[in-house]
Amino acid sequence: MARYTDAACRLCRREGVKLFLKGDRCFSAKCGIEKRAYPPGQHGQGRTRFSDYGVQLREKQKVKRMYGLLEKQFAQTMKRASRMKGRAGENLLLLLERRLDNVVFRMGFATSRAEARQLVRHGHFLIDGRRTTIPSFQVKEGSKIAVREKSRKVARIAGALETLEGRSVPQWVEIDTENFEGTVKSMPVREDITMPIQEQLIVELYSR
Repeated sequence: MARYTDAACRLCRREGVKLFLKGDRCFSAKCGIEKRAYPPGQHGQGRTRFSDYGVQLREKQKVKRMYGLLEKQFAQTMKRASRMKGRAGENLLLLLERRLDNVVFRMGFATSRAEARQLVRHGHFLIDGRRTTIPSFQVKEGSKIAVREKSRKVARIAGALETLEGRSVPQWVEIDTENFEGTVKSMPVREDITMPIQEQLIVELYSR
């Protein structure tokens, strides 16, 4: 399966904003964008001007990289969002938020979405009592996500929960650290996504 294997900090620098791809490193002085707040490459410190298309493309790339999707996956999610009732841009973001790997990250069982994706693929989580290994699985209101009994000693999960206080947990999820489980109290809404995203630019890009 195709996946990105280059430096993650390079992506944050390209988009000019922290995408929180490296977990706790993103909150420290070692963060790549803190050290070099300009795009990578030999011309990174030069003046950059984008056309309307370029601005739309950068916004799409930012969101795609933030949630760790490949181009085909992202395009399919956008297609699904455009068929739903309501605003296509908001639908897109809410579909991305409801992905199992994102919810695992939001609940604090992992320090990054990439780490959450790997933990899900390895079968460390149960959704309403059933083992699920599909990162793109769409959670529903009332879904209970629990760490498998055998997986509660996994160092990355335990370490992520220890540092949970330094990260914010959205209001639409509830976490019980003692029992290694969390509940989706309600569906996420646009106001729950605090990252600087202009989803209408993405809609305009795909409507060309």
